[in-house]
Amino acid sequence: MSERGTDRIGDKIREDTARRLDRAMGSLGTAAMTRMEERLAWYRALSAEDRSWVGLVAQAGIAAFVEWFGHAGAGRPTPSIEFFGTAPRELKRSVSLQQTVDLVRIVVEVVEAQVDDLAAPGGADLLRNAMLRYTRDVAFAAAQVYAREAEARGSWDARLEALIVDALVRGQVDDGLHSWAAALGWTSAPVVVFAGHTSDDDPQSIIDGLRDKGRRVGHELLAGVQGDRLIVIVGGADSIKDAARLVVPRFGPGPIVIGPEVSDLHAAASSARAAIAGLRAASAWPDAPRPVLAEDLLAERALDGDDDARAQLVENVYKPLAGTPLLDTLATYLEQGTSLEATARLLFVHPNTVRYRLRKITELTGYQPTEGRSAFTLQVGLILGRLSVG
Repeated sequence: MSERGTDRIGDKIREDTARRLDRAMGSLGTAAMTRMEERLAWYRALSAEDRSWVGLVAQAGIAAFVEWFGHAGAGRPTPSIEFFGTAPRELKRSVSLQQTVDLVRIVVEVVEAQVDDLAAPGGADLLRNAMLRYTRDVAFAAAQVYAREAEARGSWDARLEALIVDALVRGQVDDGLHSWAAALGWTSAPVVVFAGHTSDDDPQSIIDGLRDKGRRVGHELLAGVQGDRLIVIVGGADSIKDAARLVVPRFGPGPIVIGPEVSDLHAAASSARAAIAGLRAASAWPDAPRPVLAEDLLAERALDGDDDARAQLVENVYKPLAGTPLLDTLATYLEQGTSLEATARLLFVHPNTVRYRLRKITELTGYQPTEGRSAFTLQVGLILGRLSVG
């Protein structure tokens, strides 16, 4: 038989098989849905709406194969993958790439199980080979779709993350912040903010590295680079020490300041404000630990013009002592260079009375007058308190 005659027979077998496939599309789709219901637990867990969409995608995939098979001649065009566009974006977030592969595998099994009935006489091998090529290309297509979705989602998440960090740094906490946080799926509490300087690495690689590290240990994390400053917000850590171990290695040289722990992301603006104010003032305490709590830099922050620190020192140092002998005792003790005997002589009291009053001052303020750093903070708080009532 001539080559032309062989081609005509092959075309006839293809046309007859395509007609059979076309007539069987409905039953193939139903069989695929039934098989998914039986075999795929994740499919059964989907909402009714999402299961309906999955069914439409499967049916569209079968129809696309029938269309391709019926028109594929010697040139063999690339199979169409447009049927993946049938699904809404929300479904692509609900169904993973692995689950999509499971779906394709089920459809292939359903068709392969009926090859002998679906193919025209002499066309079984033709149909099997076509299925192999088609499913291979569909698998690659699915990977491309999910890669594009992941890239788009990653870019969108990065923009939301930058907006949240910027809003917290500027103290602009409103309904928009809640919406952005909800879009990122932020649910963790408590929250703590770190402020420091960036390393020489690419800013985006720093942020990506922090985010990946947080994900591995089960913490939520937002980060932003602003000039040479790196701001990191950690949610869900068991303690500030745990959060510090997670993020400190990603900062560059220089001080790292930790804002106070707060209840949720909405309250994190105050933590960010304290951390950034502490970072500005940290140079005034060269021997500060790294990282250092913003609370431990209250005096430096107050001298640098931080109104929050000034108000906190007045509230914590001056007001608890005002109107009591403790205030005069503290002032005299500090003015006399922390000399117990000199303070006692000037106040006409026994040194043990001074000791007792110093212990009370520590109980009321949390600062120990006999310790250098605490004495400095008490001195600044005392001055600020006098100015506030002067």
